[in-house]
Amino acid sequence: MGCNAALNALKLSRHIVRSEPFSKVAILNLELCTIHLQETHRLEQMLPFLIFADGCSASLVSAMPMGIELQDFTSTIMPDSADQITWRIGELGFDMVLMGKVPSTIVKGVPGTLSSILGGQRPEDIKHWAVHPGGRAILDAVQNSVGLPKEMLRQSRDVLRRFGNMSSATVMFVLKEMLDRGTKAGRGCAVAFGPGITVESMLFQTSGT
Repeated sequence: MGCNAALNALKLSRHIVRSEPFSKVAILNLELCTIHLQETHRLEQMLPFLIFADGCSASLVSAMPMGIELQDFTSTIMPDSADQITWRIGELGFDMVLMGKVPSTIVKGVPGTLSSILGGQRPEDIKHWAVHPGGRAILDAVQNSVGLPKEMLRQSRDVLRRFGNMSSATVMFVLKEMLDRGTKAGRGCAVAFGPGITVESMLFQTSGT
């Protein structure tokens, strides 16, 4: 699943907790992206080497009224994008390809899926955006396609600057930034992209401090 695996894990955990209110689900996102490094002359293979980093996140999902409330999830695939993010097992390890046209595909594709992602709400109704920082161009693409003020992606850009793209762990770092900085109460949206190009999203609620 790549970079959007954390949102899929949160989705499954939410279903478990709703079915078994006394259960607690631990999620571990361990990403060793540096093992993909190998000699290549293809630019599409070099791009992941330049932005990806190792990282790990751990989270706990329960029915306790604290932290971030997980609400609704959506999943969609952008048309004509299957070759733009690929991840296959090759002779020397994992072969990942990241095409340079991914940001432009996001700019074109996100507006058409925005109503589904936001559950019919307007972008201005969302107070917090946890966008997976796949790279500066990815964040710029989301910001421009949705029409977000620069401040809305501050946590995502800060995580990218400090840690790089840690695949699925990265969006969890962004959510942690929101918790650590005492984010005000309000509706939020988390978005991450993966091979396909697939778009996984989550609506959440912060309780504030």
